[in-house]
Amino acid sequence: MKTRATTILGIEHPIVQGGMQWVATAELAAAVSNAGALGVISALTTGSPENLAREIRRCQDLTDRPFGVNLTILPSIIPPPYEEYRDVIVSSGVPVVETAGNNPRSFVEIFKANGITTIHKCTSVRHALKAESLGVDIVSIDGFECAGHPGEDDVPGLVLIPAATALLRIPVLASGGIADGRGLVAALALGADGISMGTRFMCTRESPIHSRIKDAIVAATELDTELIFRPLRNTSRVASNSVSRQAVEVLAKGGVFEDVRELVAGARGRRVYSEGDPEHGVWTVGMVQGLIHDVPGCEELVARIVQDAEALIDLRLGALTR
Repeated sequence: MKTRATTILGIEHPIVQGGMQWVATAELAAAVSNAGALGVISALTTGSPENLAREIRRCQDLTDRPFGVNLTILPSIIPPPYEEYRDVIVSSGVPVVETAGNNPRSFVEIFKANGITTIHKCTSVRHALKAESLGVDIVSIDGFECAGHPGEDDVPGLVLIPAATALLRIPVLASGGIADGRGLVAALALGADGISMGTRFMCTRESPIHSRIKDAIVAATELDTELIFRPLRNTSRVASNSVSRQAVEVLAKGGVFEDVRELVAGARGRRVYSEGDPEHGVWTVGMVQGLIHDVPGCEELVARIVQDAEALIDLRLGALTR
């Protein structure tokens, strides 16, 4: 299944693993890449540029196929050393970078000057067009269904993806609400050149999160998420639990971020993944958890998605025109 994205990224299948914080480790990225898709490491999860360099080397030891690094650039009172992370990525010979968050102009210029393919994650058509104007090679566009930050426009993928592909000249990866071959076929039909999946790859054997969290995702439905920070216009989709519901309630009553700071602390969310208590803090997951029913290995998952997509195109859709 060849698309512009597979050609640019040097991969076999038009599938990319999301650069999820606390989840996108070398083991997961390598397993995805070894399956013929594109695995991605989360730079900020490593905690320092030095640790990122070590994580990249570990991934290079685990796969000889292309993989990427996600660098999420966000404003902060004490920002991480983004430029140092960037320099590690360049010096380590990583072939692909996924940027997200703020305008990546200065980063894209340096990555492109060093021959690195750049994907930028967006939540709106206007941001995707801006990214294209900055010279990124591929845009990954998140529909409202996605885990994490869906933006503030609330446009679902069925509208957002064709709206973006109608205007962009560069390839688009569809993200949000995709977990299987049906999602891949739908994305291609809407004009995308591939898909990016986060939540689905959380529920694989190689994913580093606790098995109880994987079981919780399998047991959940598409209704079991919450949108926190809506009144603050920093919406984030997370698992519905006692902590996220409390945060939603406090903010809906006029609370400010300081009133929920302890509830939504990142350290608590990280312990959810490491210790397996889904009620300990807020943790990111998409509506697509309602379509996830097992915990396969990455090789099995990628092969299944591609095989199901090909069968759907050849048998079901093809039959409709015969």
